[in-house]
Amino acid sequence: MNIIVSAGGSGGHIYPALAIIEEFKRHEKNLNVLYIGTHNRMEKDIVPKKGIAYEPIEIYGFTKDIKRDFKNVFLIRKAYKRCVEIMKDFQPDVVIGVGGYVTYPVIKAAKKLGIKTFIHEQNSRPGKVNYLVSRFADIVGVTFKSSIPYFKKAKKVVYTGHPSLDGAIKTSKMDKTLLGFSPSKKLVVYVAGSLGSSSLNQKMIDFLNSNLHDSYEILYIVGSNVSLSDFKNQITSKSKIKIVPYFDNLPSIMASSDVVISRAGAGTLFEIMGLLKPSIIIPSPNVSNNHQYFNAKELLEHHAIEVIEEKDLTKELLAQKIDTLLNNREKIEELKKNMLEYKKGNPSLTIYETIKDLIK
Repeated sequence: MNIIVSAGGSGGHIYPALAIIEEFKRHEKNLNVLYIGTHNRMEKDIVPKKGIAYEPIEIYGFTKDIKRDFKNVFLIRKAYKRCVEIMKDFQPDVVIGVGGYVTYPVIKAAKKLGIKTFIHEQNSRPGKVNYLVSRFADIVGVTFKSSIPYFKKAKKVVYTGHPSLDGAIKTSKMDKTLLGFSPSKKLVVYVAGSLGSSSLNQKMIDFLNSNLHDSYEILYIVGSNVSLSDFKNQITSKSKIKIVPYFDNLPSIMASSDVVISRAGAGTLFEIMGLLKPSIIIPSPNVSNNHQYFNAKELLEHHAIEVIEEKDLTKELLAQKIDTLLNNREKIEELKKNMLEYKKGNPSLTIYETIKDLIK
């Protein structure tokens, strides 16, 4: 079986794509995978390290830079022609797009050649490219049920859930004492996303420097784009707070936590749900289509998470919500029950079976 997978630009697209590939590997003994990504974004490093054949193409997202956007029109045409050549040579049974601007010429080329296509949308509000290519795709898979009405031009839309859920369910707990935390104290893990958020970090400094969190310990993951030394220099609290720029196996330490505080990227939300961890979600207001807010809104309506909008965040409100999720057993059990009721059982398997049925 030959499959082409394309996704790029951010971990929010790349890691679901890799999860889908892993599911295909579990079921297909004679599987050949080719990944088409950009020549300069993070997938060019991540994917080849997984032993997956990688084909880079030069393409960029549109901006307000007229000169660059004009050039990009020609690059898109060039990328489309290159994708046609690649597919004629590789002869894929199906082409799978998992988000990012790189998928536009890939899915369009597959459509031109009559190859079956499947795309997956991770967020509750579709990205621009997925919205555009949905009319070319044979099937659109969605993480959130609320996404379905946005794909009116699609031939078929299937609710699959988010592939990251599968990995989270299988995650083993990390021994938190290896990080210097007490085995008897409760642990709160804060993560602002892989790159971090300067605006949110500034708001959190007041909370960290207060005495509102003396009864538990905190792992604070600031993000790789934030100056670790500058942030640490602003923290005067004597409580147990460990500050790191990133964490390689985030699900493992979240599994050992008692409460998770996070942005509302779809992958992280479904990892939290897979781990059944009480969480406080602070959606980023600085993302396209405000999709993090709507990601969180759907889960809040199912009473599966707690939400604080960044504009409403205060140290007192955050401390109050943390205290509730650490100590109110009835509230904790309610959240876990609602997480179990909402999440899809095995999204990667659902996607695999949907695609297998498509290419029969």
